[in-house]
Amino acid sequence: MIVCRGVRGAIPVKDNTRHNILSASDRLLQVMIEKNGIVSDDVCSAIFTTTTDINAEYPAIAARKLGWHDVALLCGHEMCVPHGLTSCLRILVHWNTEKSPQEIVHVYLEEAQMLRPDLFE
Repeated sequence: MIVCRGVRGAIPVKDNTRHNILSASDRLLQVMIEKNGIVSDDVCSAIFTTTTDINAEYPAIAARKLGWHDVALLCGHEMCVPHGLTSCLRILVHWNTEKSPQEIVHVYLEEAQMLRPDLFE
């Protein structure tokens, strides 16, 4: 049975530049796609958030460059939590799949692994 599942990911952004934001977004999307077997026609929507210190470009542009032309994309800022990770990009992909929640691979790269320590114990 096909259902809509969420696939999460996060990655630090080195500097607040267009190049670094799009590079991080592309890298994270590519790993999320590869680890889960995501096909763009099965993607319902994706939400891209950044910490407030990352604002030089819309990270969703990377998804358009991957051919996600018919996917609803939204960018916004993450909550500003005092002990949170700074300079971070997060993505939530809503994806139609037959996979169970336990089969979904959430992707946290580099320092972003601190956001989900339960996945790396």
